[in-house]
Parts: sequence; C-alpha cells; structure tokens
Amino acid sequence: MTLGELRTVLTDDLEIAFFDSASMVEQPGGAADGGGPVAVLVHGFPYDVLSFEEVVPLLAARGVRAITPYVRGYGVTRFREPATPRSGQQAAVGQDLLDLIDALALERPVVAGFDWGGRAACIAAAVRPQGVGGLVTVGGYAIQDIAASIEPASPIDEYRDWYQWYLHTDRGRAGLEADRDGLCGLLWRLWSPEWSGAGEAFERSSPSLHNPDFVDVAVHSYRHRHRHAEGDPRFAELEAFLATTPPIAVPTISLDALADGFGPDDSDRTRDRFTGPFSIVSLPGVGHDVPQEAPHAFADAVATLAGR
Repeated sequence: MTLGELRTVLTDDLEIAFFDSASMVEQPGGAADGGGPVAVLVHGFPYDVLSFEEVVPLLAARGVRAITPYVRGYGVTRFREPATPRSGQQAAVGQDLLDLIDALALERPVVAGFDWGGRAACIAAAVRPQGVGGLVTVGGYAIQDIAASIEPASPIDEYRDWYQWYLHTDRGRAGLEADRDGLCGLLWRLWSPEWSGAGEAFERSSPSLHNPDFVDVAVHSYRHRHRHAEGDPRFAELEAFLATTPPIAVPTISLDALADGFGPDDSDRTRDRFTGPFSIVSLPGVGHDVPQEAPHAFADAVATLAGR
C-alpha cells in the first residue's frame, strides 16, 4: 500500500490503526527518514484511508510525513472495552484525533480531512490552536451547531440528507446492517456524480465498513447531531465548547467541491468563523471524496500549510 507502514496506538477508548509514511518521506539529498513536517489525514463517512492513497506519496515527495488513521468504527481500529459507548458524536471523533496527536507526540501537525474527518480536523484546530500548524478542510467550517439542528433546511437540502433521516429509524439501522455495501456504495455514487471511478474505488474501500462497530458508530453519529440520541457523558465538556461554534485561528485552506452531490460547497458562507489566514480553492468537477478525486489539489493545500 502507498500509505506507509500500518501501526497502532492505544488511547483511552481505542486501539487506533493508522498508516505512517515516515519511511517514504524524501529529504534533501534523497534520504528518507520521516523528519520534517507532519500531517494527519482523516477520512469521512462512509470512506476509509484509501481516500488518501495518492495524496500520501505526493506529500512524501515534498518532505511531509503523513499519519492516516482509520476513524472509530472503520477498518482495523477497535474499541478497547465492550462496555465503551459506540459514540459517533462530533466530540468523540474530534477527541480521537487529539488523542492520536498526543499519543504520537506530534508537534504542530497540519490536520486535514473531509466529511467526518474535516469536522475532526476543525475541532482539533479550534480546541488546540497552539498545537496545530494548519488546517485543510472541505466546504468551510464543519463543526456542528447541534442546538440549531431543529431548524428546517431548504427542501433540496432535506432531500439530499435522506440517508440521515433513514438512519434515525429502526428500519434504517436494519437496512445499514443488512446491506452496508449496497447503501454506502449508493452514497459514493450519488455524492460524486462526475467521478467515473467511484464504483471501483468503493469496492476497494468497502471492507473497512465491515468493522464490527461501524453500524453502531454511524447510526449514533446521525442521530446525535439531530438530537435523537444522547451523547457519551465523557464528552459533555467538549460538546459544550463546540456548542459555542468556536472560531478557528490557525492558517486554513478550504477546498470547495463544486460537483458534490450534496450541492456545491461554498466556504465563503462560513468565512467569519476563521480568524486566522484563510483561503479558498475551488474544484470544478470534483465530488464529495475530494482527496481521492483531486489528490494533487489536496496534497498541495497540505504541503503549503506545512511549509513545503
């Protein structure tokens, strides 16, 4: 695999599996030792680490080490204890990223992601501005305003969110459990309508969705964000902080996927939540899985913030 060495690290809740490209990183003179800047690349729902399979070598060639974890409920990441709630709330996913950074003693990494991963990256940047060197997000500010989730969206946006309402029901949970490949493969195709390779790429990533906790984590995520499920009390303090929709002060590049099946991104709508250096890169013809559909643009954003 072009992502590097598969490793694991223990946090309070998880054994997080991640790829480390340290041995791939090219230094001046051609040596590969993993020194220099670091980026943590975080995937979303229902994707996996293969979203970054072209991004990582591009970063390595520019001297940037990449840490690419499987999010909770995906791949070979595992919960350490059966009794731990299988929470998918934003605070849990954000805390996982912070815990990974701490466990690996990473110094001011660039955090980058899309979908759930973009939200985790935004949370890490908001919570720890002195410990994050830069942020690459997709579609702007991704921290959820859960208190406002009761407000209806436009009819077209409600239509696009059909899968979320489906997962609020027992029927939807059973549907995801019975045919996660069918449902998630459909979402890949709907969300990347101009990407002819979406179906083939999904087949390679689909094994990651057969993690034993995938359904529990996914269902809780979509129910919690719309106030249909309680959060894990251990994350209450972080959720309270996120409820203030905190500003993000770290240097940020936001990528706008203009062919996203959710509708074209418009990072300018949330520009006021970014108080540090902020720029937008528009990506015509690119759908939801930005790093896999536009790897050069994604890698360039990360490398720029890493000073490479």
